Amino acid sequence: MKAELLLARELVDQIADKVIEKLKPIIPVDGKIVGETIYTPETLAEYLQVDTSWVYRQVSEKNIPYFKNGKYVRFRKSSIDRWISSHERQPIPKFKQIKHGKVNS
Repeated sequence: MKAELLLARELVDQIADKVIEKLKPIIPVDGKIVGETIYTPETLAEYLQVDTSWVYRQVSEKNIPYFKNGKYVRFRKSSIDRWISSHERQPIPKFKQIKHGKVNS
């Protein structure tokens, strides 16, 4: 007895997209393994839209995730993105603002 599984074309495309997404970090491009994005202090400053001096100050105060490659400071994009998310401020719900007398009606 032979079992056949019929999938909608849309479902097959979704599965293929997920497989490609998972394989992207290890798929060779031009003979090189594609890895995670690594920033220098200058490229991180550009990504965060801040001055390079701010990046160096955050490193010296150990306020930002980084690693050293010899004498060079580097940053993993995934670590920076998690760091940004952990510092994101959420809006205060209006009822809490009213309760604490912070909203003028």
